Amino acid sequence: MNFQFSTAPKIVFGPQTARTIPEHAANMGSNICLVTGKSPQRIQWLIEELQEKGLALHIISISGEPDTELIAEHATKARTMGCDVVIAMGGGSVLDAGKAVAALIPNTRDVLDYLEVVGKGMPLDNTPLPLIAAPTTSGTGSEVTSNAVLLCAEHKVKVSLRSTDMIPDIAVVDPLLTISAPPAVTAATGLDALTQLMESFVSKFASPITDSLCREGLKHGANSMLKAYKDGQDIEARTGMALASLFSGITLANAGLGAVHGFAAPLGGEFKAPHGAVCAALLPYVMEINIRALKERDPQNPALTAYEEIAQILTASDAAQAVDGIEWVKNICSKMKIPGLREIGVQKKDFKSLAAKAARASSMKGNPIELTEAELLEILNKAL
Repeated sequence: MNFQFSTAPKIVFGPQTARTIPEHAANMGSNICLVTGKSPQRIQWLIEELQEKGLALHIISISGEPDTELIAEHATKARTMGCDVVIAMGGGSVLDAGKAVAALIPNTRDVLDYLEVVGKGMPLDNTPLPLIAAPTTSGTGSEVTSNAVLLCAEHKVKVSLRSTDMIPDIAVVDPLLTISAPPAVTAATGLDALTQLMESFVSKFASPITDSLCREGLKHGANSMLKAYKDGQDIEARTGMALASLFSGITLANAGLGAVHGFAAPLGGEFKAPHGAVCAALLPYVMEINIRALKERDPQNPALTAYEEIAQILTASDAAQAVDGIEWVKNICSKMKIPGLREIGVQKKDFKSLAAKAARASSMKGNPIELTEAELLEILNKAL
């Protein structure tokens, strides 16, 4: 039983904790690079409080998925401005952008040199800038992960810039920041968190620490997701989902992911759809094919027991079997109107290419069993 475990040096959780960000920032530097979404005016309060502290401010606005060229440009500009601290407040894409900018300001090689899969995968030459991450959605857990997912348009795939040094120095998780997330975003991001918890739980690289966090995160997610979807003002439900998302980020950073995220990388690169919705469309069928493959080829694999425990947590029934977990996921996807892959533009002619790219994706390394090409194609067909 050998494992390592890393997470953010400081996690600040709870309603109103976002108000502590200016004080944290002032203790870390004096020239702030603030990375936010397409409407910076939504966090005008933070801008004003940072300025009241006498901090210099350079604002980067991210709309849509961050791509490699855009991030490289932003990092160059922030470097020129002399930024010494990065604050990222927004959804998963914003946090990933902030992590990438913080990493690339002091690391000046071509961004492709540092990227996995399509690049050289070189380690960072220098430590990233100090970083505060504050999520406004409950899903990716990016506030505590060691990678930034970037779109590489040239290769039509999402890839990671990764280093344990990229884990934010301070993760500020304030459930009140997620209240404005509309139902569709709440559904997609919540199911991303649930997927990450499940994949970490059955991963080849799971450990007793990540298993404990997965159990707790799945419990909060199962209890809170539909409530938060139906009533975005439900603070208790928003808090439960914020915990599920936070724990999913910690577990994926330490235990890895699996076939759902293996597919999500090429799908996200080629088709315009929310990452969480893609994961949700795939999740029940990856569960189904993984369980069948494990029973056929590796019946002693502990992942089979893990899948059964997942079902028991989701359904709140000690008698539940793994198949009941699959049905629970299908049912909640239906209630939250998650589209199938066909609705985002995927066609059968895309299957071969998507399966080949998924097989090479870094996330696939954690899948509890190696899936055949036929099994990968079957998952896509069922998720269509």
